[in-house]
Amino acid sequence: MAYLSTVNLPYMLLEIITAFIIGGLLLGLQRKVIARIQGRPGPPIIQHLLHTFKFYIKELSIPRTSSMPLYVAIVMALDGLWVLALIIGPILHGPLGIVILCYAIHKVSEHGIGLASGSPYTKMGSCRAVLSATAEMPLIAVMALVYFKTHTLILSDIINYQIIHGPLIMQLPLCALAVFILLVSKAPYSPFGIVWGKDIVSGYKTEHFGVIRGVLMMGEILGYFVLLWCFLTLFLGGIINTSLDYIIGMTIITIVLGFIVALTPMVAPYHSVMIQWIFAVLALVNAVLV
Repeated sequence: MAYLSTVNLPYMLLEIITAFIIGGLLLGLQRKVIARIQGRPGPPIIQHLLHTFKFYIKELSIPRTSSMPLYVAIVMALDGLWVLALIIGPILHGPLGIVILCYAIHKVSEHGIGLASGSPYTKMGSCRAVLSATAEMPLIAVMALVYFKTHTLILSDIINYQIIHGPLIMQLPLCALAVFILLVSKAPYSPFGIVWGKDIVSGYKTEHFGVIRGVLMMGEILGYFVLLWCFLTLFLGGIINTSLDYIIGMTIITIVLGFIVALTPMVAPYHSVMIQWIFAVLALVNAVLV
């Protein structure tokens, strides 16, 4: 529990704001990459941040069919989950298990957000959130497989292990690939993004407007940043040490994700689950054999 001795509230607040800005710029960069591949000039890189702030000054409209307490509370809880994951992971370098738990509860929250508004589109997105959880949870659980090599789930100890023995991406390449597939599934416009597919408008967040939509987008930005940080830390911890290294690594991954998203059509829900399960099983075999 030595990582708790480094708690500094002003520093943590600054880190959260920084993560939000960097995450928003990265998502804006991904949109720019997609647009360029499609032959369009695309929006400015700051567009995603501006899009998020825009909702904070828009009128808040709550559907009559919604369950009022849950409609607001679940979105706030979702943001709280990613703030907790950000504090435990990038800021304190604490237990990886808590970050994985935050992701698991996040999938439950997606289901609740869809049900709370009462719209048929959000309910369909809610059902797909349950389906996607059956595929994404094994992928996020792959992160715990680093225990087979490091014998610890404390992030600071995992980083120290890689400094001595080299990056885990060389020892557990299929595990790294499985977590990368998870990053693909959480990227906007992803081929695995069945929970917000255009065939159901915006999925589980279709009926969220105004401040509530802005808060929801803020949670998505923090979640994207945390997942990128976890990937770089778990598999490239011996190479990436400084904040600049992390920013460069996140930028490269975001550009790669932009190419994948732009060139890959969305797959059917059950095909999405099947493909992600294949990578999860390969990662498990890799961890056991090595």
